[in-house]
Amino acid sequence: MPVPPPAPRSAVADAYARVTEVFPGLTVKELNPDEQAPRGGGWVSATELAEGGAGLEGFLAWDDAQVLRDHGRPGRPDVIAGFGLHRYAWPACLLITVPWFLLRRVPRLPVTHVSYDRTQGPMTFAIHADRFACLPADPAATLPGARVVPDDEALRAEVRAAVAEHMEPVLTGFGPPMRRRGRALWGMVTDEIVEGLWYVAELLGESERRRAEHELGLLLPGATKPYVGSAGFRLLTGPNGESLPTRDRASCCMFYTLDPEDTCVTCPRTCDGDRVAKLTSATTS
Repeated sequence: MPVPPPAPRSAVADAYARVTEVFPGLTVKELNPDEQAPRGGGWVSATELAEGGAGLEGFLAWDDAQVLRDHGRPGRPDVIAGFGLHRYAWPACLLITVPWFLLRRVPRLPVTHVSYDRTQGPMTFAIHADRFACLPADPAATLPGARVVPDDEALRAEVRAAVAEHMEPVLTGFGPPMRRRGRALWGMVTDEIVEGLWYVAELLGESERRRAEHELGLLLPGATKPYVGSAGFRLLTGPNGESLPTRDRASCCMFYTLDPEDTCVTCPRTCDGDRVAKLTSATTS
């Protein structure tokens, strides 16, 4: 079988290379325009997830087995489906938010352009990145596939639109097994946008973490449907007067159904006193 030629570097390739550098658990392979997405093994296309059926069932079998292995008992089917959505949407949103954050370029990645494999080591995406939005002064504005928008707010609108374009069909597939609809599903997507970029930015350095909090606050100020609420960042005060950054999630991942004592720091079920204790413990260790 002939080996396809290397894909030409896209306008967003440097952003993907940078995120893999600081977070080796995620890799992105850009495909040639005429190159077929990988199939077989652990690969699943975003289209298959959106369609539900056997493709989604096979994807969720991984989460079902992981929960049984780690907790010694099966999880509820709706909880397993929620875990599966989180474990797809968290890295999938980074495909769009990281190029925006690092390069001010926003790729358009409909479900037909994305495949995913999380079974062989790092989370790996194979994508066709042939369209993107950028600002007028960007040198990439003259490249094929570029869509020039006038300012930063218009570019933020492109981020919201690009994530919605990709995630809306995916939510159609995940919604029935999760037994959630509308606002509850988009609350999860809101959280994945914010917490994914927040995590990666922290790996890039303290100043980038603070910049990400500012940028995400502008991206999701509230009332930006279909997203739910704002980025939700705020500060708590630690026992020695120190500032502890946190945020308020729009959704709950339902992990408490497996371990009621182990709630996320940003979970709406976690009170501020418990958040301070968890954040202080994490800082100490």
